[in-house]
Amino acid sequence: MDSKEFYISHDGFGAEVRGKIFHGFFGCKGGVSDGIFASLNCGVGSSDNPESVNENRERVLKSTGGDRLLGLYQVHGNECVTVHRQWDDADKPKADAFVTDRAGIALGILTADCAPVLFYGEKAGGAPVIGAAHAGWGGAFKGILSSCVDGMEGLGAVRSSIKACIGPCIAQSSYEVGQEFLDRFLDQDEAHRRFFMPSQNLDHYLFDLGGFCALRLDACGIAEHYNVGIDTYINEADYFSYRRATHHQEPDYGRQISVISIGN
Repeated sequence: MDSKEFYISHDGFGAEVRGKIFHGFFGCKGGVSDGIFASLNCGVGSSDNPESVNENRERVLKSTGGDRLLGLYQVHGNECVTVHRQWDDADKPKADAFVTDRAGIALGILTADCAPVLFYGEKAGGAPVIGAAHAGWGGAFKGILSSCVDGMEGLGAVRSSIKACIGPCIAQSSYEVGQEFLDRFLDQDEAHRRFFMPSQNLDHYLFDLGGFCALRLDACGIAEHYNVGIDTYINEADYFSYRRATHHQEPDYGRQISVISIGN
């Protein structure tokens, strides 16, 4: 199977990087799960058959060329951990971003509408440092993206060398929220109003998660960032979506994975 059939990769990290860095945003195709999890469900916390999930994750790992696919116990917070060694799934830390400078370790972020953000940077001597973050509205609001950049800098990455790519996530046209949600953002900064537009329902608004993540990345002072601009909610054939599953009254939902790794 051609791995390019079930992930997308973008050139935002630069041509000189692609030979030693794998980065990909995987969708829902190319796996073995069925039913509401069809087919590349990588969510170990879902009610899918564990054997199917493990096979899906093995397929992802094989396409990265890495030795081990690591994940986090994602909690919509702002903590970033530094990866010095591999860990077992049972020992994965509660955090929403991780960084490493170790080759062969594939950093995997699970999403189903939240924004996966992949990072690449270099130390002063040119050695690579990578990061991956899970940026739902809560994590983005609390500062998970700046925590990831800080973590990379802690490993020696030069901040002005860091690039980031925002992967497929729910788009503003699909993300309706209530008045309390808007008020929370305005209490933090009135300028956040620009990420909201009125919906057709009274006292409800449409929130631009990708745009808000881009603002947070701007504030980090990194070299550049890119947004793939793909809506997970409307692209039912290609991506899992928590909100879509909720609207369809489905009992559970699949999770796609976004991965970055340094080649051996």
